[in-house]
Amino acid sequence: MKKIITGLVLAGILGSAAVFAGGQEVVEEIVAVVNDDIITLSDYRQQFDMTVAQLRSAQLPQEEYDKQYAMIKKELLNSMITEILLLQKARELGLNVGEQLKAMIEKIKAENNITSDADLRRAIEQQGMSYETWLKQYEEGMMRQGVLYTEVERAIVLEDSEIVQYYKKNPAEFTTPTEYKLSAVYLATEGRTAEECETLKAGVDAKLKGGAPFADAAAELSDPPMKEAKGDLGTFKAGELDETLESAVKKLKAGETSAWVNTKNGWYLLLLAEKTDSFLRPFEDAKKEVEEKLYDEKRVAKGEEYIKTLRERSYVRILKPDPLER
Repeated sequence: MKKIITGLVLAGILGSAAVFAGGQEVVEEIVAVVNDDIITLSDYRQQFDMTVAQLRSAQLPQEEYDKQYAMIKKELLNSMITEILLLQKARELGLNVGEQLKAMIEKIKAENNITSDADLRRAIEQQGMSYETWLKQYEEGMMRQGVLYTEVERAIVLEDSEIVQYYKKNPAEFTTPTEYKLSAVYLATEGRTAEECETLKAGVDAKLKGGAPFADAAAELSDPPMKEAKGDLGTFKAGELDETLESAVKKLKAGETSAWVNTKNGWYLLLLAEKTDSFLRPFEDAKKEVEEKLYDEKRVAKGEEYIKTLRERSYVRILKPDPLER
C-alpha cells in the first residue's frame, strides 16, 4: 500500500503510480484508491499469493479448495480496502497498541518455549518472513481490532429480556439429546454365505442363553473390531448412529439386548448398557451460551454496518475490479 500526498490532483495519478528508484521512474498500475492511500497491482498480487499459499497448506478436498479460491478472487480486494479504512480510522483515533503488542509477543514466546527476542526473530525469519513485516502485520491487526472495539463492540448491550426470549423460542438449541452406551457382537458378512452367518448367530445366541456375559461372548465370537474391544461399541448421542442400528436401539430399555440387526457391513447384536434421556438444560446453565451467541450476532451485524458507513464516508475508487485479469 502506497501513500498519496493529500491534495494531489487525482486525474494525474489514477491508473498508475510513479515510484523513483535509482533515478529511474517505475510506473506501477493502481488497483484502487482509498482516501489518501492506494493499492497497487503488486500489493494485490503479494496479498493474493500469500492468501492462496495459506489455502493450499490447508490441504482441502478439491471441490472445497475451488470454492475457497473463487471466494478469495471475489472478496480479496474489498477485504484489503476495508483493512485500509480501519487502519486509517485507527490513526485518526490515535490508537496505541504498543503495550498489547508487547504482551502478545511475550505470550507467543511463552507458548512456544522461546526465551529471547532474538530467538523469536530467528523463528519468524525461518518461516520466510522478515521479523519487521511480521510485527507490523500484528500491530496493524490489533489497531483494526481496536477500532471495531472502540466504535462498535463496547457499545453493544444485551437486555435480560432478549436473552430469556431467545432461550424460550429456541429450546432445541439447549436440549441435550438422548445418549446410548452400547455393547455389540459383530459378524461380518463378507466372504460368508447366508447359512454360515445363521450358524454363527445361533452360536452367539446359545452362548448368551447359557449365561455367558455379553463381553465374553463378544470377545470370543465377534469379528474385529468388536472382538478386540470385547463388545464395547461406545457412547452415542441420538442421530450419531447408523439409522438401522439406532432404530433397533430406540426400542430397548437399559440392560436389554436387541434382535440381530442386518446392516451393509454385517450383523449386529446390540446390548443397551445405559441410556440417558434427552432433557432441556436449565436457563441458568444455558444463559452464558445465549449471551455469547446474541453478542456475536450483534457484533457481526453492527460491524458490517459500521464498515459500510465508513466506506460510504470515504473516497474509494476501484480502477481494476479484477486485478489478475490482463
